[in-house]
Parts: sequence; structure tokens; C-alpha cells
Amino acid sequence: MDAATTAADALIAQVRDVPERQRYELTVGAAVAFIDYRKSEGTVAMVHAEVPPQLGGQGIGTALVRGALRLARAEQRTVQPLCPFVAAVMRRHPEPGA
Repeated sequence: MDAATTAADALIAQVRDVPERQRYELTVGAAVAFIDYRKSEGTVAMVHAEVPPQLGGQGIGTALVRGALRLARAEQRTVQPLCPFVAAVMRRHPEPGA
């Protein structure tokens, strides 16, 4: 495993569910990247992702999506990628059992 993979895995593990705000968040320094969601019986619709401009181009968005997918799957939820960015990441990084 190379350093970039280890760093990405560390970011993925830091993604947390914030149910009171209905979103997944990843804090990097003072900035917060997030995905707004709507949960219903057995599903989570990921409706909007936002990465602060200062974090752009660093793989933060991809780590956020992958971490959110990990959390959704841990709850055994089917993911509905309504956000185009989330859908694109899911196409680029298919996961086993997805």
C-alpha cells in the first residue's frame, strides 16, 4: 500500500454521519466537506455534495463519497446517487458488493 492510498483510507475513515443535519461530513482542518442526504426505509438518497474551494483537487470529494458509501452500507442501505458528483465517483470507483 502506498502513502497516497494510506492517506485516502484515513480520510475515508474520518467521514461521519450527522443525522441531525441529514448529512455526511468530512472535516479537513477548519473546512468541512459534506453530502446532504435523505434516508428512508432501507435507502439513502445522496442529493448534494459540496467541497470547499480550498480543498478542491485533493481527492477530498472522492474520499467523502467513499466514506459515505461505507457508512450507508454498514446500515445496509441502498444508495440512490441523486447528486451527479456522487454518481460519477461511484462509476469511477466501483466497490465490491456494490
